[in-house]
Amino acid sequence: MWRTRAAAACVICRSLANSSYGIKRKSPLQNLHLVSRSIHHPYYPSSKFQRPPLRISIQQFSSLNRLPLHRTKLLNVKHGYQSHRNFWLARLASRLLKVRYLILGSAVGGGYTAKKTYEQWKDMMPDLEEYKWIVPDFIWELDELVDFEKLLKALPDADDLAKLLPDFDKIGESLASLKGFLSPGSPGETAFRATDQGYDNDKQFKKGLLGELILLQQQIQQHEEEARRAAGFSSQQKRKVSDKEKIDQLQEELLRTQLKYQRMLERLEKENKELRKLVLQRDDKGIHQRKLKKSLIDMYSEVLDILSDYDASYNTQDHLPRVVVVGDQSAGKTSVLEMIAQARIFPRGSGEMMTRSPVKVTLSEGPHHVALFKDSSREFDLTKEEDLAALRNEIEIRMRNSVKEGCTVSTETISLSVKGPGLQRMVLVDLPGVISTVTSGMAPDTKETIFSISKAYMQNPNAIILCIQDGSVDAERSIVTDLVSQMDPQGKRTIFVLTKVDLAEKNVASPNRIQQIIEGKLFPMKALGYFAVVTGKGNSSESIESIKEYEEEFFQNSKLLKTSMLKAHQVTTKNLSLAVSDCFWKMVRESVEQQADAFKATRFNLETEWKNNYPRLRELDRNELFEKAKNEILDEVISLTQVTPKHWEEMLEKTLWERVSTHVIENIYLPAAQTANSGTFNTTVDIKLKQWTDKQLPNKAVEVAWETLQEEFSRFMTEKKGKEHDDIFDKLKQAVKEETIKRHKWNERAEDSLRVIQHNALEDRSISDKQQWDAAIHFMEETLQSRLKDTESVIEDMVGPNWKKRWLYWVGRTKEQNIRNETKNELEKLIKCNEDHPAYLANDEVTTVRKNLEARGVAVDPCLIKDTWHQIYRRYFLKSALNHCNLCRRGFYYYQRHFVDSELECNDIVLFWRIQRMLAITANTLRQQLTNTEVRRLEKNVKEVLEDFAEDNEKKVMLLTGKRVQLAEDLKKVREIQEKLEAFIEALHQEK
Repeated sequence: MWRTRAAAACVICRSLANSSYGIKRKSPLQNLHLVSRSIHHPYYPSSKFQRPPLRISIQQFSSLNRLPLHRTKLLNVKHGYQSHRNFWLARLASRLLKVRYLILGSAVGGGYTAKKTYEQWKDMMPDLEEYKWIVPDFIWELDELVDFEKLLKALPDADDLAKLLPDFDKIGESLASLKGFLSPGSPGETAFRATDQGYDNDKQFKKGLLGELILLQQQIQQHEEEARRAAGFSSQQKRKVSDKEKIDQLQEELLRTQLKYQRMLERLEKENKELRKLVLQRDDKGIHQRKLKKSLIDMYSEVLDILSDYDASYNTQDHLPRVVVVGDQSAGKTSVLEMIAQARIFPRGSGEMMTRSPVKVTLSEGPHHVALFKDSSREFDLTKEEDLAALRNEIEIRMRNSVKEGCTVSTETISLSVKGPGLQRMVLVDLPGVISTVTSGMAPDTKETIFSISKAYMQNPNAIILCIQDGSVDAERSIVTDLVSQMDPQGKRTIFVLTKVDLAEKNVASPNRIQQIIEGKLFPMKALGYFAVVTGKGNSSESIESIKEYEEEFFQNSKLLKTSMLKAHQVTTKNLSLAVSDCFWKMVRESVEQQADAFKATRFNLETEWKNNYPRLRELDRNELFEKAKNEILDEVISLTQVTPKHWEEMLEKTLWERVSTHVIENIYLPAAQTANSGTFNTTVDIKLKQWTDKQLPNKAVEVAWETLQEEFSRFMTEKKGKEHDDIFDKLKQAVKEETIKRHKWNERAEDSLRVIQHNALEDRSISDKQQWDAAIHFMEETLQSRLKDTESVIEDMVGPNWKKRWLYWVGRTKEQNIRNETKNELEKLIKCNEDHPAYLANDEVTTVRKNLEARGVAVDPCLIKDTWHQIYRRYFLKSALNHCNLCRRGFYYYQRHFVDSELECNDIVLFWRIQRMLAITANTLRQQLTNTEVRRLEKNVKEVLEDFAEDNEKKVMLLTGKRVQLAEDLKKVREIQEKLEAFIEALHQEK
């Protein structure tokens, strides 16, 4: 580019030189660009051309103003043209090469200087990457929506802009005066000395308001050191009066400085809090349709929640940091937590134990001050007293529900999240207060349980122990300090907090005792830091704002600060929360990657064990197995609807007759058969059937239907399906079946409708065809043969084996069996003598039988005679009835004629036909109720039971057990923990 411009300049210079030959005037070359003049001066004769001295106005250069361009004036020269033969082309090339090197060197040096200056300014600028999310998304898309080239063309020229710029000369003068103000010995030297030193000593304090506030704190410490030096110097010179006045003056000045910067800090924090609240509110409303990412502390809290449910059976313990709050009972632990959370969220009591289980509180920043539980979607507005009362009541209910019967405290953790503007991000665990004596109403092991819970949390090597000590009681009565010193003997992760300092200042005779506590000289334990706080006047109705005002007012007027017993950074819960948050995140950054590696190794071990033991099975955890079992159970319930109506009716009819046959034979048929004629027989049968239908039969029928449904349901649930059957579901299916049967109740209206149907069926006596007549005879014969077989079995048990069995099996009769056998033989003779003998023996007949037996040397009791007669007569009657059935096979013709002019009476066949028809109609009615109503209701109950079991984790753990389930469960949790830890670590690195 430079060569092209130089060649163009050569042509112009030649033309100008040729046109001006022999003319005495100013050279047109003087009007060319400086670069052109420096290149083209060889065209002039060397004898006539002289370089005039440059007259350039000198102006001091500053980065805040621009140098005006002054044209260089050349002297008038006389020149002319003549031919040159002294290799002007070589000289021109050498000059051009020199200029190129000069320009290239200047460009490289200027670029390096500019880059170095840019890097310096970049280091001085604060890192705004963590606030990048505040800027809406449309800002980053402006280059796509706006044409910046058109805007650039529309901007005014550089000269026009120069007119609009302010006067940089005046600004330079102002900066010079400011520099004089900041020079050594000036009034501003003291104010900014700490800032200059802080910038040189620690680079991290360059950024943001926090660095400035820390440097102000350093200035306060310098004042304290001056006060100490003045005190030492006064003691050495023994000028007590003047030195004391000087010390008092320095201390007052120090307190004023501290109060001044404290007010400044509070004002800036309040403004920052309001600004962040506005930003978060805008983001919370979803401006520009942008979704917020999950906050860092929420991600960390989720990991802790999963770890709380993880059983570390593979030596992978939970060593992730959290702040463990421990202290003696009523030492003020809950009050300190409420001050940090800026809300009265915990239930309170006077002297009684209120914290009965660990409470994990996750603090995070948000636009609204709200609280919510891990397992609930309800948000409690902490700015409203009604929601605060509801939250305290909910926490108390959860604590009491977690405590098992016969216990006072529980190990179950209640997880609570609190969000609000200005809250420090951290995870705290409030533990039950340590007690020295078990009082009445407590479980005997309460003290040991509290100690074990506290040790379990504190033995985590990365846990930060917040040790709360009541300042209003004697230090010798403290129990928790000994416990903390055992868990953290070096004090590398312990922060000591002295509460109720206002009461301690009033009650303690020697204020130096408080100083000894804060300096760590009174207790044997060691700590990272010591803090003194005031958590109110002891009134539970005090608000957080009033407690803050009281705390600030107390420390401003306290002698502990005025006499330098306490330092400004060691007081107020605000400073405490900042220190705890810093320590918490420092511990998190130091240990979280190590924990992630440990869980990665555990995951590898679990996966290897699964591949070795269950190579062909999927890794289904307990919830996935439950879902699989749930689908199988529902499929089996649906299978009930596929049972054929014929199968239902056959089962119902068979089961119902087995249930009522004894009543029909013993209470209806046998009594009616003892009557003298058919009219009496039919009347007796009708009466007894009516009574039976009104009182017992419908209920028995419903019971039979329900039992049949249970049997079919159980058969489908327990039936093994070949190779696909999984034994791991058997226990769950059995529990579902039992619970469903317990909950299911048959429709109460079914009995009323069934009673009417059964009554109408039994009143019908009209047998329409010979086929029905033969079916009734067959039904009666089967029933009587079954009863006869049962009776023969009873008689055989009474009299013992017959001669054939005695001879073949070498068994004999007992004495009682011999007596019964003799009695049987005597009663059979009685029946042979009178085949129409009634069903009952008369008293004289009993006496006759007894005397006959006594005559043969057999002593018999009358009750034994009657009992034996009942079975003998029953057998005789059943055999006679079977013979009568055989005779009635040809009696259908007489039945159609109503047995007119016939000695054959078959009323018992009609009775059994009525019973058989009633059984068929009842079975059909029950089948309709089953398929149309009860199976659907059963399916609904099964679904309800499965839903209840799905919500009951303890029930699932009890019903789905085994090594396979536990291994899959551990593998799932370890994977989830590792993935969430890696996501948290990635977000943590991005925040840095």
